[in-house]
Amino acid sequence: MSRSPLHEIHGELGARFVDFGGWEMPVQYRSVLEEHRGVRNGVGWFDVSHLGRFLWEGATARDSLRSLLSNDIDSIEPGRTQYTLLLNEGGGIEDDLLVWWWGDDRFWVLPNASTHQMVLDRFRAMAPDTTSVDLRPQTVMLAVQGPEAPSLLEELLGVSPRRFRTYETSFAGAPVWLAGTGYTGERGGEVVTDPATGGQLVAALIESGALPCGLGARDTLRLEAGLLLAGQDFDDRTNPLEAGLDFAIGWEHDFVGKKALESVRSVGVTRRLTAFSLSGRTIPRHGHRLRANGSEGEVTSGNFSPMLEHGIGLGYLKPPSEADPEVEIRGVWESAKRVELPFYQR
Repeated sequence: MSRSPLHEIHGELGARFVDFGGWEMPVQYRSVLEEHRGVRNGVGWFDVSHLGRFLWEGATARDSLRSLLSNDIDSIEPGRTQYTLLLNEGGGIEDDLLVWWWGDDRFWVLPNASTHQMVLDRFRAMAPDTTSVDLRPQTVMLAVQGPEAPSLLEELLGVSPRRFRTYETSFAGAPVWLAGTGYTGERGGEVVTDPATGGQLVAALIESGALPCGLGARDTLRLEAGLLLAGQDFDDRTNPLEAGLDFAIGWEHDFVGKKALESVRSVGVTRRLTAFSLSGRTIPRHGHRLRANGSEGEVTSGNFSPMLEHGIGLGYLKPPSEADPEVEIRGVWESAKRVELPFYQR
């Protein structure tokens, strides 16, 4: 099992560890609720070194991004980031990922942890002459999130990151790469640097009052923000129109899976991701049965919302599915209310 270069620091901070995508990563330090609320009300930091990242650079880099990915990189410009999807020929989602565009023909591609090698292999097969460098073995990645994150990052790194922008800066004399991205619904950024500098940066974050947070809080935060989890809220049999990810499709360019999606768009989807909430402290969980108006499905993500103080969840139902759904919890069908995403927004 792989470990972050910062593993010993996490142990010293009292982290509990969990296997996530073949990586032994901190799931929590204190309580998930405390870490969750710490991010929503102040600032927290996460070690996300398990996430994929590789350099993609060269004369064919931009064209291959346009051919492989659903969103159109030509709709942004250097110095920005883009959320996009890697699809199969049937339109199913192989992975969702970010592209950081540094300048000219130099990009970073950031897949999910478990799909990192698959995505890198797909890129190399598409454009074997393009330069690719696996950045994960030589770097760490931190997410600094919360309403106080921009000012803290400006204090430490000299940059208050704007949403979806990229920055090259330094810390303790070493290069640091930063983007105004994250997976919590809060302001802040994701920071990449070498392991030694990452350790120094963690120490500075802690000294400044940033709360160490684990993957448990990261999951509840992303669910409140209405952000989907790869492999759970969608997989390679789910198309972006079903998952509500059509905002990540650039219909004006050709890409893998476009023909299949055009066919789906012309006839309509057979199911659609539905967001719902429950009253009280009843909690929906992944795999619970879900129904509405004769349509049946199951919960893909569900948990207790620390900010809303009730259960929230996602699942697929057949359209039209305007009726409020029900969720089977411990053998009892509980009434839920259909809601729009995000569940929580500042």
